[in-house]
Amino acid sequence: MNLNDLLKHTSEWLKGSGPHSDIVLSSRIRLARNLDKIPFPHWANKKQAEAVLNQVEEAISKIDYLRKSKCFRLAELDGIDKQFLVERHLVSYEHTQKTDYKAVVIDEDEILAIMINEEDHLRIQVMQSGFNLFEAWNIISQIDDALAKELNFAFTSEWGYLTACPTNTGTGMRASVMLHLPALVMTRQINRVLSAVAKLSFTTRGLYGEGTQATGNLFQISNQVSLGHSEIEIIENLSGLIRQVIEQENQARQTMLNRNWAMIEDRVNRSLGILKSAHIISSQETLELLSMVRMGCDLGIIKNINRSIINELFIITQPAHLQKIENKKLSTEERDIKRANLIREKLIGK
Repeated sequence: MNLNDLLKHTSEWLKGSGPHSDIVLSSRIRLARNLDKIPFPHWANKKQAEAVLNQVEEAISKIDYLRKSKCFRLAELDGIDKQFLVERHLVSYEHTQKTDYKAVVIDEDEILAIMINEEDHLRIQVMQSGFNLFEAWNIISQIDDALAKELNFAFTSEWGYLTACPTNTGTGMRASVMLHLPALVMTRQINRVLSAVAKLSFTTRGLYGEGTQATGNLFQISNQVSLGHSEIEIIENLSGLIRQVIEQENQARQTMLNRNWAMIEDRVNRSLGILKSAHIISSQETLELLSMVRMGCDLGIIKNINRSIINELFIITQPAHLQKIENKKLSTEERDIKRANLIREKLIGK
């Protein structure tokens, strides 16, 4: 497997399947783990960082579930490749900076990704399509147990798993759900909802996680603290919150349909019309229009486009993906032209 192979199939989280997939794009469980008696990555010297990388690579080679995975050392990748991994949600932006002795392990279905020497020695993540947190937990728990047999993790009975950031100490778990909430945005209820989320000690981020804005009406909601809670408690608490957000989005959609059907139908079809006819289009405009079209598919206004195609277009129209598809660097204008061509090809076959 090489990075170009990832272009040939749809990521697990983009499949548009799973419970409540009309509103929930994906569910993710991430575990932070560190090796005992070795400083956290930000304090480790080069020799220690290299030792972590070698130990983790060796451990992974012994685990049956990971035999079809591939380890990519980030120092060996160019800028486009690293941004490509960020766009596919396989690594964080921070992981692509100062890449000596950093790596990512990816399985062939893109369900699993393990960042090595990011903020922690290991950041293990599993992603599932739709509202599927417990399935993601079942998978990652088995992988974590297998790794624990090969690696000595930093753990105390008092604090749990020790992590570079205090908010991750305890279970080391960050559970998150990516939601598409256009109706709450359009009815101007989103700020009230996000304020309530924050008061319940959950955090909201944009499409690419920490420090990013919610473009395309996509919001990522996750737990803030793991200390003092079990993994199941974290998942159940987040799941309860997500169910409430789903209900409010559904109510907002129904309200819009009852009051402004003609306006919603017009906006959805205008968005689809622009995407089908544009010959040059920016990334930002693409995300906004795709959001409307996706809602139109979910509401039955658009009947002949599969949701998974829209999900895929959210990602493959991003800058690094366009350049990987063309296998060369593109200027901003060239990317805008290629993006429009790709969208027309996906939506109308030309």
